[in-house]
Amino acid sequence: MTKTRLLAALIMAPIAILSVLFVPTPILAALSALLFLAALWEWLKLAEVDDTLARTILILLNLALMVALVWASRPTRGGSFVLLQLVVVIGVVWWLLAMLWMKHYRFASDHDSHARVFKLAAGTLAVVPAWCALVLIHVSPPNGHRWLLLALFLVWSADTGAYFAGRKFGGKWFGGRKLAPRISPNKTIEGLLGGLLLALVVAMLGAPLAGATVDQLPAIALVALASVGFSVVGDLFESLLKRHVDVKDSGNLIPGHGGVLDRVDSVLAALPVFALGKIWLGF
Repeated sequence: MTKTRLLAALIMAPIAILSVLFVPTPILAALSALLFLAALWEWLKLAEVDDTLARTILILLNLALMVALVWASRPTRGGSFVLLQLVVVIGVVWWLLAMLWMKHYRFASDHDSHARVFKLAAGTLAVVPAWCALVLIHVSPPNGHRWLLLALFLVWSADTGAYFAGRKFGGKWFGGRKLAPRISPNKTIEGLLGGLLLALVVAMLGAPLAGATVDQLPAIALVALASVGFSVVGDLFESLLKRHVDVKDSGNLIPGHGGVLDRVDSVLAALPVFALGKIWLGF
């Protein structure tokens, strides 16, 4: 890990943590919308929408969709979050389909308009449900801000665990088999297991601080493992998009980290799963 990468992480992490813990949900929703739309801007570039005007219009359309979802859930209409919950379910279904897409590596890998349409739709299906999930988790009583922070810590800890487990044990336990060699040759099964293990530890330690009871811990462990599993799918899918256009990073906005999408790809996939699990299992 380079000094630049570490320094950037030390700056970004406290900002994210303090925002989740202390910023009211409406403001956090607005700030996270800007962050996720910045990631979508880079996604559109990976989808080979090179025209700035076209990308701007597409970003504004996605912003309009977010605003419409908030308007439909506003307190004057009873404050129902059913629509946001439905979008979260759609997001989970999308990431299941993304697994199938990755299995068929060459799907939409050409550079014609049909491939671009699939990737544009995928961008909206990745970003908008994740944003809805973030809002739902943060606004949920009690301690929604703590649950959102736990969800983020699961992704961060899984990434850290995978990095160190992969460096230490990668290629030693499963005959050198890679997790997804055509998409991300450096990812190992050992790294995946290390990430899952560390995330599970974080979930068991962090859930009581968020207000969970002992009886709820098995359900939380299940949701944590599922969320981390999907976070890997999000990371791999972005790698697939980058391989289709032969680029290393989605952007260069963050020193040592690449683009915004490079930092939130795992979060985009994990948040809908965590939100759906939290609602479904009632913790």
